[in-house]
Amino acid sequence: MIDTRISLEELNKRSPGTMAEAIGLEFIEICPEYLVAKIPVDARTIQPLGLLNGGASAALAETVGSTAAYLSVERDKYYTVGLEIKCNHIRPATKGSVTGKAIPIHTGKTTHVWQIEIRDDENKLICHSTLTMAVLEISEEMREKYKDLFFKV
Repeated sequence: MIDTRISLEELNKRSPGTMAEAIGLEFIEICPEYLVAKIPVDARTIQPLGLLNGGASAALAETVGSTAAYLSVERDKYYTVGLEIKCNHIRPATKGSVTGKAIPIHTGKTTHVWQIEIRDDENKLICHSTLTMAVLEISEEMREKYKDLFFKV
């Protein structure tokens, strides 16, 4: 279950200086069952033919899925990192924005599997992604080095 005590504002404050900021990613909905983020289909996210770049879809899927996974673990003890991502690009997007919704398939003690569906403004499926995450213990060294990065429990 996703911890909804973290606000969308807090999630979006983590983006400066990251790929999420570069592609215009914004978290827009948080629920115990899923997390949603969107990106624009614009010069930051298209390829030369004017279509949403598959890498932008993968970045959206990885970001929303890995954030959802992190919000689903005991954050005073664990953090999550991506192990594998698979993206099936179903149809092109050429305008507006696309929205990625991360839903848990498996949330175990050492791994998570998340499904991310990316849809356009007309709710058409653009990309279906599966993300596997590792759940790792936070070392004291890491806790000190990144103390401002980890959300408080």
